[in-house]
Order: sequence, then C-alpha cells, then structure tokens
Amino acid sequence: MGRSALLVLDLINEIVHPRGKYGAEGYQQQVADRRVLENAARAIERARAADIPVIYVVVGFTAGYPEWPPGSPIFRAAKPDGRLLLGDWATQVHDAVKPAEGEPVIAKHRISPFHGTGLDLLLRTLGVDTLLLTGVSTDMVILATARDGHDRDYRVKVLEDATAADGPEMHRAALTVIARCAEITTVDEALADAAPADGAPADGAQAAGTPGADR
Repeated sequence: MGRSALLVLDLINEIVHPRGKYGAEGYQQQVADRRVLENAARAIERARAADIPVIYVVVGFTAGYPEWPPGSPIFRAAKPDGRLLLGDWATQVHDAVKPAEGEPVIAKHRISPFHGTGLDLLLRTLGVDTLLLTGVSTDMVILATARDGHDRDYRVKVLEDATAADGPEMHRAALTVIARCAEITTVDEALADAAPADGAPADGAQAAGTPGADR
C-alpha cells in the first residue's frame, strides 16, 4: 500500500520573512496575503497526526559559495549580496512552520529538491509514492518538484493554498503548467482524513531544523 509524504519547500526566512532579501521583493507580501504559512502549518499538523512523514527542503549555499552557479538568473545575486547562506538565519525554516525534532531537513543548491540531494532515496526508503507539496515559489520549486516527481513516477499533489509566487499572475500561470503533471488541490482536500478531532491540541514539540543537513 502506498504512502504520502508532505514536502515543505523553501519556507525559509530569506524568502518568506519581511526581513528576508527575497521576501522584501514581493514574496513575503504574497505569502501573507494568501496565508501560506498558516495553511502550511495546518498541513504539517495534520500530517504529523496521521503519521505522514514531513520532509523539509531548504535552498542555500555553503560558506564561500562553492556551489553557486554564476550563470543562473535566479541565483546570480546570491553570492554578491550574501544571500541564502546555509547555517545563517536566512536559510532557517520560518518559525511558523519549524520542523519537529527528528524531521529531516535537506539542503539543496538548485531549484529542484531532487537535484544533487538524497531526497529520492529518503522517499523510497520510507515507502512513499505520493508527494504533497507546500512552499514558495509556485513557479520555481513547486513547478520543479512536480515535474521531477512526476518523472520519478511519484503521484504529485500541489496544496495550492499553501503555495505562492511573487505575484498572483505568476502563481496562476504556474498552476496552469503544473496541472499537466500533478493534481492541484488544497490542504483541506488533500488531508481531509488527517484532520484532528475538534479540540485536539496541535503538536507543540517543535525544534529548529538544521539547514545544510541532508538526511
């Protein structure tokens, strides 16, 4: 029998916090307007309650930026501006959706979480065949994960209300493309069977993740 995993993709301070360098360029406002962090937190709570693995992925570069691709339009400013440094506040998961103790945090150096990481091996080891995607941005990491996951024969579901781009038009355009290889759904639809009972407390045993740990 198959198993789902919830992927929490790039919900890091640099991108979704008001003081983050990418956050200040439009992402944080869209995240706030769409209540992405609140919706992602609800998805995480439900996944934990249903024993669905929650796997975090953070984008960044190690000290000295040896993995930095200077020809990449999206990452071009990372090294000159000191962005996305692993181990720094910038690449820590936002406090609203922090990993619980023992939940894996995988560092990546490119858009797709499958590129150069142990994510696929971890998913196979856990017996996962369905990916539930949350994170930012819709047109980058969500799109890349949906396509790569599809080509690795995973069933992919995008929790649309727990994703955002740097603007509503880009978000809608990305979803149109993604819908060709993944199911577009919501937190409540995808995790309906995992909803906690009325009055059930949220999981409070949370600890900060460790960006840079590929587990």
